[in-house]
Amino acid sequence: MGRMIPRSPLEDPEKAAHAWARYRRIMAYMLTVTVGLVLASIILLYRSNGMVSVHFYIAAALGIGFTMLLASALMGLAFLSSGTGHDESIVDPFEDDWKGK
Repeated sequence: MGRMIPRSPLEDPEKAAHAWARYRRIMAYMLTVTVGLVLASIILLYRSNGMVSVHFYIAAALGIGFTMLLASALMGLAFLSSGTGHDESIVDPFEDDWKGK
């Protein structure tokens, strides 16, 4: 028969509040790093290419900024899930298949 699904530590409001506060701190830090990286890259692009087109610099800034923030958000969620023990609260339906081999 099916197994009971263990409770996730994120279901506890106190632990969840702590975990989400940590996630927001990580994201605030990464926003600061991203802004610095975007400014540095725009300066480097301007020094190497001169004034090409304002659209070039806007596209570069948006591309670098979006990529950095998306990667930060996804990695932050992975840290949130792993750091709270949420990953251990799953039921693996194939667990028995691996134990026998």
